[in-house]
Amino acid sequence: VLVVNFWATWCPPCRKEIPAFSMLSRKYAGKGVQFVGISIDTAKNVASFQAKQAVDYPLVIGDPSLVQLTEELGNSSQGLPFTLVIDRNGNISLIKLGELSEQELDRKLAELSKS
Repeated sequence: VLVVNFWATWCPPCRKEIPAFSMLSRKYAGKGVQFVGISIDTAKNVASFQAKQAVDYPLVIGDPSLVQLTEELGNSSQGLPFTLVIDRNGNISLIKLGELSEQELDRKLAELSKS
């Protein structure tokens, strides 16, 4: 199971999600769940953010053109944060534009980690 979160340091709801995502990444680490954050930002900004906020999953820097990819994945407004949960069969099981609550993501991961 893969949780892919498109975010940016300048996006308040994006920053708000990260502590919950970090906690859930630890909770589901032994259950076949991996998180990755794709930042539509600069490496300098992300490094500065990480110096202040611990993140327990990989963060990568995405080219701004990746916003177009999010549109193809269901993000017609190209807004952030944008999160996908991909199941063990490679199917997109959840698409969320805007802040994803810890409770909603936890429920989805509990469901998918059992299958």
